Amino acid sequence: MNLPVFDLHCDTALELLDSQCRPAGRLAKRRGHIDLERGKALKGYAQLFAIFTTPGMDPSGRFSPEDIFNAVLANFRRELEENRALLAQVRTAEEIQKTVEEGRIAAILSVEGPAGIGFDPGRLEELAREGFRMTTLTWNEQNPLAGSHKTGGGLTAQGREYVKNAQRYGMAVDVSHLSDEAFWNIMDMTQAPVSASHSNSRAVWGASRNLTDEQFKAICETGGVAGLNLYTDFLGEAPVTLDTACHHVLHWLELGGEKHIALGGDLDGCETLPQGFTGVDCWPRLGQALLEKGVPVETLEDLFWNNAMRMLKQCSM
Repeated sequence: MNLPVFDLHCDTALELLDSQCRPAGRLAKRRGHIDLERGKALKGYAQLFAIFTTPGMDPSGRFSPEDIFNAVLANFRRELEENRALLAQVRTAEEIQKTVEEGRIAAILSVEGPAGIGFDPGRLEELAREGFRMTTLTWNEQNPLAGSHKTGGGLTAQGREYVKNAQRYGMAVDVSHLSDEAFWNIMDMTQAPVSASHSNSRAVWGASRNLTDEQFKAICETGGVAGLNLYTDFLGEAPVTLDTACHHVLHWLELGGEKHIALGGDLDGCETLPQGFTGVDCWPRLGQALLEKGVPVETLEDLFWNNAMRMLKQCSM
């Protein structure tokens, strides 16, 4: 079932560089989960490309997180220029729609782990001007902004300023990777829809990276979305299949979340995917699996496209 696909998270931009921050592949065609050749086979395709950094990610100490952030971003901009016939960076819902109608892939920038900008809330206005539309506060570490799902710890004063600035400049706040305490701290202060760009249901599979039912409902109340993550560690017990992934969607539908479920595949950022899913061209297989489980076409259209589009549009208002 070939629906338009709006995916809220991938790590492809980092994977295009090697450990020495040199180009290691080309987005047009590569062996990873996402490339343009496979993406253009979809009925329509919008992808948030995360620029990922975390403290100490270069064991040699040669490259700081800011060095890596800048290198990944510069290389991705080169890819945009080289592939402008197939790919365009977009900033608004209107630009996304126009780009897809032109037959091109819409690329949106996001931040995963603000180490590359020094965890500085003052940098967010600049990033928003450059087209970044979403940001997490942590990866798996505790940092000056908040604690993660692995460390615990709530939102700091600097983290509160970060959330306020992100929302002030039209960037969606992404609670994936956060601790439960920091999650609820954000819910107490948010002024805009909140996203969990790549997090599943903890009731279905008890990984700390997943959302409790109460957290999912709270995201819904903000007008936000949760993006289905296809990393097998966050889906269920082996063997993990597309049916396993469907269980998370079906559970959220039981909670009344049909307008608040999206896609957040974590492609190129995970070691293993469900059986039968090898890359971006396989999203139609998930749609077909959900259709066969009785999910209406209208709901699938929301899940695959409309919900994410609406959330980003509301965040920019």
